[in-house]
Amino acid sequence: MTVRIEKETHRLKTMIRVSGRLQSTHLDELKTQLEAAQSRIVLDLNGVTLVDVESVRFLNACEQEGVEFLHCWPYIREWMVREKGKEG
Repeated sequence: MTVRIEKETHRLKTMIRVSGRLQSTHLDELKTQLEAAQSRIVLDLNGVTLVDVESVRFLNACEQEGVEFLHCWPYIREWMVREKGKEG
């Protein structure tokens, strides 16, 4: 399975749903969707089944820029915390 990125825009928030395997090859498309958002961004990661290290680093950068996460799996969150520890 590849990744699917769906965007739903409301007046006050943009919900971007990601499902499948989020890998570094998909980050340009996800970055484009994030940059096009005109309101507060929420990433729904409920459907994500697998991530790679570059995706985890990208998610950390998104969070640092104020992107909110919804349904972030514990294993992804733990990996994000570990990667943050390596950076600082």
